[in-house]
Amino acid sequence: MKNYFSISQTAKIVEMTAETLRHYDRIDLVKPCKTDEWTGYRYYSQEEIVKLNTIKALRCMDLTLSEIKEVLAYDDFGKIIAKLKLAEKSADEKIARLNYAKTAIRRARASYENELNGKRQNKDVFIKYYPQRVILLSDKLETPALDNLWNYHRHFYGQISDKLKNEFSFEDLAGIYEQNGQCRLFAICTRYAKTDGIKILPGGNYLCADCTEENREHITKKLTETAKRDYNAAPGFTVQLIVLSGILQWNYQAQIYIPQLNGS
Repeated sequence: MKNYFSISQTAKIVEMTAETLRHYDRIDLVKPCKTDEWTGYRYYSQEEIVKLNTIKALRCMDLTLSEIKEVLAYDDFGKIIAKLKLAEKSADEKIARLNYAKTAIRRARASYENELNGKRQNKDVFIKYYPQRVILLSDKLETPALDNLWNYHRHFYGQISDKLKNEFSFEDLAGIYEQNGQCRLFAICTRYAKTDGIKILPGGNYLCADCTEENREHITKKLTETAKRDYNAAPGFTVQLIVLSGILQWNYQAQIYIPQLNGS
């Protein structure tokens, strides 16, 4: 059937799912032009493919399926043109809103990047307040890598028992928890239940320093020495919070809780 296409072929051509095509068939929006009487297989022609691509474009312009069905049913070309002009105007307005939103997001991102890369990097060591945080330590991952950082939520859900999975949710933040020379990757919990690997990071002021993958260990050691020298503190743990800095790139903010900074 050189001039006809199966439902799976058609779905691939128009970049829709086969179930979407079946739905359009059920609601009489676009029906296959041919059905094999022996196999029951349905086939589409170029005409239906043009209609499906038109529907996809109109859906991007926020037209409902009932409105699209009305447009396709018009016999009057003048009505079709008028409706498409309205859809085009709606699309232009949507593009303008998206461009405005994109500009606002870009400005906000630039502001945060300037603060992160400018103000903080001008300070060797600085103090920052963090509220109490609940973290879940990985049962096997020690540090981030390309093959675990970008789906680390899946890793942490995977180590939780099935009966507790619904009790957990995580922020889009991860880091390294280091204690007694041992490191573990962690995720910050927004909801949690009692299970192995849960740690409570006390709320309060932390001694902090920015670092990279290359100097993370050196900066963390230097931060620990500063805590001992300037605050007579012996940190029980350190945190290296992961700060995404670009596509497939990240830096860290090393953090040490200092009781003396919090009146303890």
